[in-house]
Amino acid sequence: MSTLRYLFADHLSRSVSSLEGLDTAHDVVLMTEVVAECTYVPHHPKKIAFLFSAMRHFAAELAAEGVRVDYVRLDDPANSGSFAGEIRRAVARHRPARVVLTEPGEWRVLEEVRGWPAALGLPVEVRPDRRFFCSTEAFAAWARGRQLRMEPFYRWMRRRTGILMTPEGEPEGGRWNFDAENRERAPADLVFPRPARFAPDAVTTEVLDLVRGRFAHHFGNLEPFGFAVTRAQALAALDHFVAEALPRFGPYQDAMRASEPWLFHSALSPYLNAGLLLPQEVCRRAEAAFRAGRVPLASAEGFIRQILGWREYVRGVYWLHMPDYATRSALGADRPLPAFYWTGKTEMACVRQAVEQTRQEALSHHIQRLMITGNLALLLGVRPAEVCEWYLAVYVDAFEWVELPNTLGMALHADGGIMGSKPYAASGAYIDRMSDLCRHCRYDVKAKNGPTACPFNYLYWDFLIRERPRLARNPRLAQAYRTLDRLPEERIARIRADADRFRAEIYST
Repeated sequence: MSTLRYLFADHLSRSVSSLEGLDTAHDVVLMTEVVAECTYVPHHPKKIAFLFSAMRHFAAELAAEGVRVDYVRLDDPANSGSFAGEIRRAVARHRPARVVLTEPGEWRVLEEVRGWPAALGLPVEVRPDRRFFCSTEAFAAWARGRQLRMEPFYRWMRRRTGILMTPEGEPEGGRWNFDAENRERAPADLVFPRPARFAPDAVTTEVLDLVRGRFAHHFGNLEPFGFAVTRAQALAALDHFVAEALPRFGPYQDAMRASEPWLFHSALSPYLNAGLLLPQEVCRRAEAAFRAGRVPLASAEGFIRQILGWREYVRGVYWLHMPDYATRSALGADRPLPAFYWTGKTEMACVRQAVEQTRQEALSHHIQRLMITGNLALLLGVRPAEVCEWYLAVYVDAFEWVELPNTLGMALHADGGIMGSKPYAASGAYIDRMSDLCRHCRYDVKAKNGPTACPFNYLYWDFLIRERPRLARNPRLAQAYRTLDRLPEERIARIRADADRFRAEIYST
């Protein structure tokens, strides 16, 4: 019986479930570059180039094994431009008895796939994505009757996997996490390594030319391009991170530096999310480095928590609450996304740096996303759908299962507290404490009000005033509201006037 096996761009792993039981004598693996997936949001050119190049390299590796690969390029004149169109054409070409695929990472694609059996007149088997530590069914069982907080989930995952656990079943070091030790500001003389980068080969160069010709109008710089596009390169990037950056990752994982986009961050998320690396091997590699004495426990734990804990957790939240999760707007935010999220033209140095780094690299680290661009959108009251579209478009590692909960739930609190017990709102003091960005800004982070004051300062209090009916009973905001209640009426009026003035300025340009 012949099988047509459809591989999506984020399923580039030999261990993906759609390739289990592959019969090289009869089966065909279908891979397609389709324009609809490049444009449903205007994806960063580097993201498109990374995925297309990684797909082409993976197809070549399968072919070298003797696998029959049907690869449809974007510039194929017969390319229909959509998943549905390409599966129909492939079925007509190969006349398979069935179609097999691994569940997509986005709800909208899964909904489309559910209509394929009727459209194709064939059985379509959708297999679970077993590359994760935790299945969606296991997460749903764990979540039943609980508040969905990451910390208890993370502890549960540590016990399930045994990662960073003692033989007696206790967490290494006697603690589950070392957050209190991992919030240091980076000293001015600290030297940072760079993530591993790889020169484009002939395949990648051809892809870059294609993307340049088709998507140059999208936000983002295409070159220089240095992403790993093969599993071997991704493994080399992992080795480089563990040896060069992981030992000092822990203390500085929340730090920011104006001239240093990476600090000690791994920049491995694109490879994990596309399938070139597996979360199990990444976590085990970090754990092994700790056990060998090459990496402090606080650094190994902090890094592992982001993958074993946070990455698995947001995927569980996504599949547990979709599809209505995507439409949530618990705070009623209704303002448009400011133009400077696309242009970078703002006098706020931290925002400008985050946007320009994103334009150049298609990546920024989690504190830039949460506490700068996300925090500002929260304080301004930007429509969640517009913020989510921006994050999905501009980051190379963004697929909806990971992007949506991080943005809508964590950054914007638009899910009403499913993910976070309070909004991650902050004034400029946080950014000043964790970075050197404020010293490069025309605004004064110490000033509370007026045209030279850091906008985060008055926008923070304006947010609390505006959202008081929804948030005043939140115990984690009790101290903030007590402080607000002590502010004189004159100060309250200045806060509101400054916030109104700032919004008028940014929405008039």
